[in-house]
Amino acid sequence: MPLVDAIWDLADDPEGNVQHIAEHGLTPLDVEHVLNHPERHDLSRSSGRPIVYGFTPSGEYIVIIYDEIDESTIYPITAYPVEE
Repeated sequence: MPLVDAIWDLADDPEGNVQHIAEHGLTPLDVEHVLNHPERHDLSRSSGRPIVYGFTPSGEYIVIIYDEIDESTIYPITAYPVEE
């Protein structure tokens, strides 16, 4: 996957993606790092959306579920820590 741009909702939007990942202890910087340095790609079994796995700058292993807007732009739906 080439370098991508992520679309983020306003941080104070309670339904937005920034707030949703914050509930899992993650930041947009964590997510963007993994999006641009993924360890593994897959598809979500429940939604069929694309997902990536990787390590945040602090070393936490996370999964990101997202919608692909175009070849270089994605909208992160959620992200959360998982076991390797």
